[in-house]
Amino acid sequence: MYERKILPNLNCGLDLIGEVLYGKWKIRLLWFINEGYKRPSELQRKIPDTTRRVLNIQLKELEEHELVTRKIYPVVPPKVEYSLTEFGKTLIPVISALGKWGDENEEHLRTVILERLRQESRQDIVSV
Repeated sequence: MYERKILPNLNCGLDLIGEVLYGKWKIRLLWFINEGYKRPSELQRKIPDTTRRVLNIQLKELEEHELVTRKIYPVVPPKVEYSLTEFGKTLIPVISALGKWGDENEEHLRTVILERLRQESRQDIVSV
């Protein structure tokens, strides 16, 4: 189990939001849960690049931050569904604004990201 060596700085809103949303899939998870994808298997299909373990860890963290709630149905096999809390729903307009910004700047962002990846792969070749 991971144990922090340095406590996070929680003195500013940006640090707080970073602490809550830090994780590769958390923003997408919130978005997809808002769209109605509630079962872990549905979320796994929407984000095929993640593993079930990572998905469960990030869902647990979102639950601990009170952004999602988990409901376990008493059936065999167990059925689990996630939904946004009222607090979690307040993040959806923020995520939507970020997505809109990404869409508006898609070409520029793709160019700079691909250039950075090319530079990293050149450095990897030189260091071998």
